[in-house]
Amino acid sequence: MNLLRTASTISLLTLASRITGMVRESLVAAAFGATGWGDAYQVAFRIPNLLRRLFAEGAFSQAFVPILANTRTREGEEVTHRLVNAVATILFWALLVTCAIGIIGAPVLVWAMGSALKEFDGAIVMTRIMFPYIACMSLVALSAGILNTWRHFAVPAATPVLLNLSVIAAAWLLVPQFRRWGMEPAYALATGVMLGGILQLAVQIPALIRIGCLPHIGLSLGAFKAAWTHPGVRRVLRQMLPALIGVSVAQLSMMINTQIATHVGVGAVSWLTWADRLMEFPTALLGVALGVVLLPQLAAAQAKNDPASYSDLLDWGLRLVLLLAFPCAISLLVFPRALIAVLYHYGAVTPRDVQQAMYALMGYGVGLMGLVGVKVLAPGFYARQDIRTPVRIAVAVLVLTQVMNAIFVPFLGHAGLALSIGLGATINAVWLFYGLRKRGTYAPIPGWGAFTLRVMVASTVLGGFLWWTGQHIDWTDLGEHKWTRIGLVAACLSGAAALYFGTLLASGMKLREFARRG
Repeated sequence: MNLLRTASTISLLTLASRITGMVRESLVAAAFGATGWGDAYQVAFRIPNLLRRLFAEGAFSQAFVPILANTRTREGEEVTHRLVNAVATILFWALLVTCAIGIIGAPVLVWAMGSALKEFDGAIVMTRIMFPYIACMSLVALSAGILNTWRHFAVPAATPVLLNLSVIAAAWLLVPQFRRWGMEPAYALATGVMLGGILQLAVQIPALIRIGCLPHIGLSLGAFKAAWTHPGVRRVLRQMLPALIGVSVAQLSMMINTQIATHVGVGAVSWLTWADRLMEFPTALLGVALGVVLLPQLAAAQAKNDPASYSDLLDWGLRLVLLLAFPCAISLLVFPRALIAVLYHYGAVTPRDVQQAMYALMGYGVGLMGLVGVKVLAPGFYARQDIRTPVRIAVAVLVLTQVMNAIFVPFLGHAGLALSIGLGATINAVWLFYGLRKRGTYAPIPGWGAFTLRVMVASTVLGGFLWWTGQHIDWTDLGEHKWTRIGLVAACLSGAAALYFGTLLASGMKLREFARRG
């Protein structure tokens, strides 16, 4: 398997997801702007998303995937299938209980996330509509872990597009209809989210059937007891506990930041969300794709007791992070107004909103390298079933982030929140890197000095070009000329990319060296 080709495939599918996600956010922003109802929707949507990252893509995946890969490598298919069935059964029953508690306790959850919301009651209604989404996404995470372990990456990577298409359809079709019916239009968006979750779960089933690994969920009490006593389930749960603490730290940080944003003022949550959506482009295209490819490969190398391959995989991932994430970070810092304007400056969004979201994007951009780097470095611990070390680092970073919030927010407002998150991610990545080096898990391959110099020179050329174009075009003065904006931004970014890779090639870098096989 060519790892670069696989990562590129995942990135392309993720790109489709992020493009539709941008369209989704643009339509929502144009319909509601940075208003009380806009903030209420964003907070309500963050609650199931927070739990999804906590239980599904976070602690569960970190614990389940290495154990699944290890079991398949050492014990074969039959034992692996029994593990999958047992884990699926426990997960299903846990999700039923979680959804019931979440729907009943929605007022408490909304208060914890955004007590100063102007439309507090509306956020409660939307949270109740969307809460079962967490059940769908947790089962999707189970399916993704199985498919990725079997090296079927396409379906899990493409699945998020369905959520975006559902919300786009809701914003386009249901919002006007809800207005005609005299209902709150924001509730249409919540309905679209729930439909998207159901669709994402539905498309996993044919893919699992094709590899002969569709989980059999036990619905009886006896099946639950048998699953509970399965040794593999106990191993997953033991690994989930520290992972849950670690992921909880990140989600607790998000809750605190959202709570602070609601107190900064109306619109702050929306500005941060718009900037965060742009940040998800490089973090998902690079970090998530690399993490998805590396985790099962690292777990397999660990199971085979092959430390050289383990270290080489990490080196390959880190070089790609520098090669691709660093120029993206430069772009966010020198070209933010154009990016925000082309995506959001329509309908109810004002030039002031563009300016405020731009400040948030620049704050996040400071930490882009850290955010992407963590996606590569953390699997270096997870694949060795060492979750406690990243947890301890995450707890320390949470404390540091809140200290930075206390320093920055009084002076920078919502942009201070974004800056604290960016700096915290950078500290996290550096700490993880130091931990891997100290343990001897990772040893850099020679050639990093020349490689880094080439990337820095090429990034300087890219940054200079984007800064010049940003200074000579007033992006907020283009009115509603959507296609003019899109064409100009596309031309600027394409030109910058051509300059960047052209400079790399002229400096003697051979990009084909990244086509690693695994």
